[in-house]
Amino acid sequence: MKTKPSILVVNDDGITATGIKALIEVMSEIGNVTVVAPDGPQSGMGHAITIGKPLRFDKVDLYPPIEMYKCSGTPVDCVKLAVNKVFKGKKPDLCVSGINHGLNNSINVIYSGTMSAAVEGAIEKIPSIGFSMDDFAQDADFSHCKKYIKQITKQVLANGLPEGTLLNVNFPKGDQIKGIKICRQANAKWAEDFDERQDPYRRPYYWLTGVFENYDKGEDTDVWALDHGYASVVPVQFDLTAHHAIQILNTWDFGGSASADQPKKIASADGTNLG
Repeated sequence: MKTKPSILVVNDDGITATGIKALIEVMSEIGNVTVVAPDGPQSGMGHAITIGKPLRFDKVDLYPPIEMYKCSGTPVDCVKLAVNKVFKGKKPDLCVSGINHGLNNSINVIYSGTMSAAVEGAIEKIPSIGFSMDDFAQDADFSHCKKYIKQITKQVLANGLPEGTLLNVNFPKGDQIKGIKICRQANAKWAEDFDERQDPYRRPYYWLTGVFENYDKGEDTDVWALDHGYASVVPVQFDLTAHHAIQILNTWDFGGSASADQPKKIASADGTNLG
């Protein structure tokens, strides 16, 4: 009899969020699930880790018989604790994060606690996927996403992912998803503003607000796919090297440095000569 895969489930909205419950339900149909999630909301934490104070890590019986733990730290802390204290160095077969209440498409991937947890899984050489949906409501309905989450998860388990790569999956709101599109990250950003208010002592405080601005007119982006009713799947990597810029920088004059006299050949991770 084939052994079921071990699956680590994490999120950034907190262990009681509706999104992680939906993800647990899907993963329970596929493998043996272990949940390690923050004890409260941790949205927008990016790849932050806790180093200035101790972490609390407690077992909870929220959805028996699922093995579940709550953590006082960030989503990335959750993955680190799971690998070291739950799996004790024996890596799970898969790490899934989400389902996030709100999109993590385009530049949002940089700020996302959901995606950073998945990135941490990939850093640990665990095949990893982040799932998000365009609905911030606490009682959001994720049911229409489940069959696609199951399909994508099974494909990752069957085929694996290239080393250093993970998937960023986003779903539009509503039950009329047209299908799945493999995409690139759109060139977009938030035009931020700060809503200034005053406390009872007349001291100013600020709420971050903003408008999402899409500069990308391509039809192969995650923003386009979501706007047209498709689930977007973007392969993401944590190697932040701008490989295309290395040849350009090798033409710079650094004042007679060794690199200027004898330019060093630099290769990308796949061995390609970059100059």
